[in-house]
Amino acid sequence: MKKLIAYLKPFKLESVLERLPTEGVVEVDISEVRGYGRQKGHLELYKDHEYELTFLPKAKLEIYCEDGVLAKVEEALLAARTGRIGDGKVLVLDVEQSAEL
Repeated sequence: MKKLIAYLKPFKLESVLERLPTEGVVEVDISEVRGYGRQKGHLELYKDHEYELTFLPKAKLEIYCEDGVLAKVEEALLAARTGRIGDGKVLVLDVEQSAEL
């Protein structure tokens, strides 16, 4: 089993979820997080004042899948790619053991 941790732009979340395979994906957890990376921050205008946002909103997906569908899950995550800095990251980890509580 594999665990993928993906950080995406929030507006790309729906397109990724639509492309995930229905078989072989054991669980998907979604969190709203804030991140800082090469994208740095961006300026927001509020009441005629500019504010720099250092930590930008991201969607964090934790996807557990069977080894055989890893390529399909990675392909679904590519739907989040825009080609611009700040698209996100994907980490792939081996899950040695899992147990239901």
